[in-house]
Amino acid sequence: MRSKVPLLDRITNYIVKRKGKHIRPMFVFLSARLIGEVTDATYHGAAMIELMHTATLVHDDVVDDSWQRRGFFSINALWKNKIAVLVGDYLLSRGLLQAIDNGQFEMLKVLSEAVKEMSEGELLQIEKARKLDIDESVYYEIIRQKTATLIASASEVGALSAGADRETAGRIHLFGEKVGMAFQLKDDLFDYGDAQIGKPTHIDIQEKKMTLPLIFALNQVDRKQKYRMINTVKNHNKDRKRVEELIDLVRQSGGIDYARKAMLRYRDEALELLKTFPENEAGKSLEALVHYTIDRKY
Repeated sequence: MRSKVPLLDRITNYIVKRKGKHIRPMFVFLSARLIGEVTDATYHGAAMIELMHTATLVHDDVVDDSWQRRGFFSINALWKNKIAVLVGDYLLSRGLLQAIDNGQFEMLKVLSEAVKEMSEGELLQIEKARKLDIDESVYYEIIRQKTATLIASASEVGALSAGADRETAGRIHLFGEKVGMAFQLKDDLFDYGDAQIGKPTHIDIQEKKMTLPLIFALNQVDRKQKYRMINTVKNHNKDRKRVEELIDLVRQSGGIDYARKAMLRYRDEALELLKTFPENEAGKSLEALVHYTIDRKY
């Protein structure tokens, strides 16, 4: 991540110091070990994944106008949007160059596809936020593209680095996708809680993002309540009292429980897929990681 530009070095040093959970690189290493052995290519793949993930977080904070990430100020909060966008671009390019410099062209294809999917998912969500006309099928497509695709790609990259064939790589990609869906559902549930999780809560409502708890709730309430809920999201999303009222309605209508059941369903589907791979220590660790994605406190 070193650069000849002092400002860039200061910012990347700040990013490294406030590193996150590194869940996605874990999927790279454990998927490789599940299939075979960890190789130099596995390390290259893990670095690519983490650089790309960090780039998307920097860009997401700009898009969401968020001033906090992992309990620290976001890059855009400290250095403004223009610099944050450029830093995200730099990290993304470093991730792609990691593949090119080491001749990992199959991995490059997987990661490039992930970038495309993530961009499409973000734009689809922004488009739907304008009209608030999202249903469950569209919601699932958004989170598949925005979140699940990177965990799926991390799993696939790990398998490819250990010499997996296309069928095996595709199967572990699907496993990662199921985990990613559960992971995002957990994040969406956090937005309706009060816990201190290292980033602002209720941000989805403020950004007019229709997540599964709200989508379900809107289909359960009467016409008058539905109108008021939509009006809160559209025109009063910064009004604390109205937002709290909305969250209470989502809870009372079963939206939280419904989303939790969906999260557990994806978890179980991921664990079933994991059973189709050889039993070893990496498989046990992946199983524990799957459980962690939905049991985590932040």
